[in-house]
Amino acid sequence: MITIRPATNAELRIVRQIAYATWPSTYGEILSMAQIEYMLELMYNLDTLQKQLEEKSQVFLLAFSSNEILGFASYELNYKDAASTKIHKIYMLPQAQGKGIGKALIEAIETTARQNGNDALILNVNQFNKAVSFYERIGFKKAGNEVIDIGNGYVMDDFIMQKTF
Repeated sequence: MITIRPATNAELRIVRQIAYATWPSTYGEILSMAQIEYMLELMYNLDTLQKQLEEKSQVFLLAFSSNEILGFASYELNYKDAASTKIHKIYMLPQAQGKGIGKALIEAIETTARQNGNDALILNVNQFNKAVSFYERIGFKKAGNEVIDIGNGYVMDDFIMQKTF
């Protein structure tokens, strides 16, 4: 059985560990190892995660099965003052992928979004990420493209995906 609950400040270290364990297999065929390492340090250092939690009102969720942490997601209600919930991050450990945990996390976020008067979920995903087909299977549609300069000569070349309800 999958259990999902909000992460505490102290558990942001676990979020970081999951990202570091997940990114090489997720992005290894898409990005250089140098870019992966740069992005992990940029996005998953503890100070950045703390600011996302405390200052940007992002909620981090942890997914468990039998007290084993399997993955996480983060989201923000009313993103950019609109009635949309932005899924900022969602990653499962490699051994936990394909077991319905990502879908369960998204369903939990959607439930919270609906309860708070939001009518859509949005997320960015690398255009070459295999997860694009997963998002499409669970009701997301491509709503645009976005290239984000993240510094050090790197960009994120993403699809913007949206699920309305």
